[in-house]
Amino acid sequence: MAADQEPHLVDIHVGARMRMRRKAMGLSQTQLAESVGITFQQLQKYERGANRVSASKLYGMAVTLQTSVAWFFDGLSPDLGGLADPTDERRTRALQRFMLSSEGIELAILFPQVPEKQRRQVLALARTLSDIGGEDDEEG
Repeated sequence: MAADQEPHLVDIHVGARMRMRRKAMGLSQTQLAESVGITFQQLQKYERGANRVSASKLYGMAVTLQTSVAWFFDGLSPDLGGLADPTDERRTRALQRFMLSSEGIELAILFPQVPEKQRRQVLALARTLSDIGGEDDEEG
């Protein structure tokens, strides 16, 4: 991939799902990488979407992660060439960045367990903190 070219949304999505499933199962990058015969550095590139996963490696990961190959593609837009609406693409990339962070994965696991009323409060708090963060960035 050229240095100025961003990873394809599909590669980012598959990588984020890979990381989410690996973390949910409590596996390290080294454990998953060894199970399919790659280095943990290569797995890191897959999880970021920087490198594309071959069919054989994806199949091996699906076996290790006890899921189907199709699971890695769940939630993708039917338009695989990219999203038609730039807003949708920004949201997709933001969601994928979120799922690549350890905090994002933990929040994704815990959030559905929070009662609905408190979920709205957590969301309001996140919006407020996000606004505060933006103001701090402008001042500094």
